[in-house]
Amino acid sequence: MKVQSSTIENKYLRVKSINIGACLYEVYDKQKKINLILNLGSTKNYGSKNFYVGATCGRYAGRISNSRFKIKNKIYKLDGNEGKNTLHGGKIGFDRLEWKIKHHSKNKIIYQLLSKNLDQGFPGDLNSECIFEIKNKSLFIKYQYKSSALTHVSLTNHSYWNLNKSKKETIFNHDLKINSEKYLEVTNKLIPTGKIKKVKNTINNFNKFQNIGKKIDIIKNKKIKRVSNTINQLGFDLTYCIKKNSKNYLASLKNKKTNIQLDFYSNLPGVQLYTSQGLRYKNKLAPYQGVCLETQHYPDAPNNKNFPSSLIKPKKLYKYFTKINIS
Repeated sequence: MKVQSSTIENKYLRVKSINIGACLYEVYDKQKKINLILNLGSTKNYGSKNFYVGATCGRYAGRISNSRFKIKNKIYKLDGNEGKNTLHGGKIGFDRLEWKIKHHSKNKIIYQLLSKNLDQGFPGDLNSECIFEIKNKSLFIKYQYKSSALTHVSLTNHSYWNLNKSKKETIFNHDLKINSEKYLEVTNKLIPTGKIKKVKNTINNFNKFQNIGKKIDIIKNKKIKRVSNTINQLGFDLTYCIKKNSKNYLASLKNKKTNIQLDFYSNLPGVQLYTSQGLRYKNKLAPYQGVCLETQHYPDAPNNKNFPSSLIKPKKLYKYFTKINIS
């Protein structure tokens, strides 16, 4: 696999991406002179497995229970890569593959990938595109895809955001707001139980700006009862159900020290909050160094009829976007 990096830029932003995993490598704010995401250092490191840093995850972002689902009474067995379950598409998910560059201009790049029928067990030949585009101070991440057969798809970008000047600093000085009143209850293996819970009066409430460090302190100091279905590994790894609104507003992340705020918008139904408590990469990346806000379909939706459907029809083009305003 040949690792190839590409850059798009305007007077406000410089965005560098990598063809392996259609991966974001750098989102550089030219005015503040800060790269807003974590990366693996040398681009050569992207040829080997990592913690999905900046990558496009697929065919299915998140977890699928028992590495299987049923479509029209036919059971499809998937490649399991997390015990009995499938995470982010299996052992050789989209994050591990070489995407082709279909288009590259000053402010837009389009990556393309063909995933053949039964790749990692998923039915249908799936043609996917990942588009990174910048307009003024906004970064757009767009996914569009079409399949030859009924199948389940959920693509997301797995960037670890860190708004500090030094990336060695943790995200504990970041404040987060999520436009959600509900979250998915999960088992201790992080598989949704099917129950949708209210955030009100729980540690999971980010309806107003909350300091991430204070929340994690509460969990670490066991000031709250540790419950396996809300907290994992002394941090958050949780799907929030986005409250529908006309602007598709999803969440905001800010850092008062550097005076940077990100506002997220998306037409996807959920967002996965992950506070990187399990992150480790050589001597470069460590726990709590980034926060992920992964816009996606609900994990295990193929096995939960009461979740918004991730099933796609043959030969129909599906389009999803995430917009990040940087101020």
